[in-house]
Amino acid sequence: MANFVRKDVAFDSDGLVCRAWWYEPAESATPLPCMVMAHGLGGTRNAALEPYAEYFAQSGYAVLLFDYRHFGASDGEPRQIISVSKQLQDWAHAIAFARHHTRVDSKKIALWGSSFSGGHVLVAAARDGDIAAISAQCPMMDGLAACLNVLKYAGPAALGKLTALGILDELGSLWGRAPIYVPLVAPPGELAAMSSDDAYAGYYSLAPAEWRNEMAARLAPMLPAYRPIRYARKLHCPALLQICDRDSVAPVQAALATAKKIGSLAEVKHYDMGHFDIYVGAGFQQSSRDQLTFFNKVLGRHV
Repeated sequence: MANFVRKDVAFDSDGLVCRAWWYEPAESATPLPCMVMAHGLGGTRNAALEPYAEYFAQSGYAVLLFDYRHFGASDGEPRQIISVSKQLQDWAHAIAFARHHTRVDSKKIALWGSSFSGGHVLVAAARDGDIAAISAQCPMMDGLAACLNVLKYAGPAALGKLTALGILDELGSLWGRAPIYVPLVAPPGELAAMSSDDAYAGYYSLAPAEWRNEMAARLAPMLPAYRPIRYARKLHCPALLQICDRDSVAPVQAALATAKKIGSLAEVKHYDMGHFDIYVGAGFQQSSRDQLTFFNKVLGRHV
């Protein structure tokens, strides 16, 4: 029998309903420290994040694990739209929901992000100013560096086509046209947001059966301007950065540079594995243990 409970909850985000799972220990005194969690690029809450949330809940934490607008169980039409500004708004509303929950210690809100959301948690925490800690695994800290990485492994023609389709998609959206979709992941040599050697098999190893391998192309021309690293010196809480040294998707050097800018508040852990390996098997076991150790330390828990 599980020693935690999970409930369906929802919160408003700019007039749209974001749906989430709320986890908490089955028996625990209030108030609880709380982790707010969401996935990376195109991911949904049921794509390998449930084991993390369950682990933290079993260890004495409340957890809010949510889907972004346009994805998963949350509202938003058209589907599969990735907007950095709107996803950051979803983070702000999720934080507010957790902070005002009757079971939560409002001074002990931590953010958990991975890949694309590894950058989001840095930006969200810096903007909020009252977050207790963040954890970012295999984080995408620099959209410009990520695009240069695509240029390196996929070539200029692929990057150019993604950008052109993105511009057409963005222009079409102004006229109310249906999105132009591109795959999120594909094997090397095929057009996709991610087509590195391990991206296709790696993502599908995490994805549930109903996951949609597509996104609106409009993100592509916007991505180089999204640089969470620029918020590093504005962060005022402890940060755990978990770097996969063989990451083919999120540039390692950008994550290291971010940690350097954060300074003494940053704790860096290295893992000899690829971007998608950290979610499963031994990667999950080690990364989740390191996260729990970090959160217990900075949030003052002794379990």
